[in-house]
Order: sequence, then C-alpha cells, then structure tokens
Amino acid sequence: MSYIMNLRKKIGSAPLIMVGACVLIFNKENQLLMQLRKDNKCWGLAGGSMELGENLEEVALREMLEETGLIANNLELLTTFSGQDFYYQYPHGDEVYNVLTAFVCRDYIGKLKFDSSEATDIRFFDLKELPENISPPDKLVIRYFLKL
Repeated sequence: MSYIMNLRKKIGSAPLIMVGACVLIFNKENQLLMQLRKDNKCWGLAGGSMELGENLEEVALREMLEETGLIANNLELLTTFSGQDFYYQYPHGDEVYNVLTAFVCRDYIGKLKFDSSEATDIRFFDLKELPENISPPDKLVIRYFLKL
C-alpha cells in the first residue's frame, strides 16, 4: 500500500501536503502525451506522489513507466510548483496541497500503453489543440510550460 493511502487511513480526507512529480512527454512531432484519468474524467500528465525513500526524479521515472509504458532516457527539470494554486480536492473528497516537480522528456523508449486502473485513454496532442478538460493541477503546469 502506498504512503498516501496509509496516511489517508489515519486522517481521512483532511488536507495534506502531497509531494510528487509529473512528466511532460513529447514525441518527435512535439506533441504532448496525456492520459484520460478515471478519477476526474479529465486529461492529465503522467505523474503521481512520492513514496518513502524516493527522490523526485525517481518518482517521475516510476510514474512515467507505470502510466505510459515508456522509459525515459533523459529527463529535464522544468520547475517545482506549490502554494494555494496547487490545492486540489479529488472527486471522492480527499484534499491536497500539491508540491509538484515537473520534468520534460523528449527521449524515451518503450511501447505506449495506459494503466487501466487509472486511465481510460492515452494519446498525443498538438500543443495548439489540447483538450479543454485538463485536470486542474496539470493545466497550471502546461500553462507554465507554454509561456516559456
């Protein structure tokens, strides 16, 4: 069982600080990979929360593999996000204040697939044709990237 799930058993849905990482994965056509999340029915980036003993790059690598089937050959640090803008309440009621480190990956191997326990679809999108229903925390990360 994950660290966050163990905490949730003790504190319920009360707000907690959740440290994690996400990855903006681009193909050779500079399209962004997104997955259609089961929990909020929104498109989002590969990513998730830190487990005990992991560093942020390890979180990004693990989540990328678990959620996309892809293995990063190289990750580039984008930035770390936190604060009130990264408060999020999941559809089932859990509340978090995310401390989220974002990475960019353009060099990877593997066969694209999604984790059917977390998503219902996965695909690459042109940056000028991103879906409207993007998961709130990921929308802020993507917006930041596009302003660079």
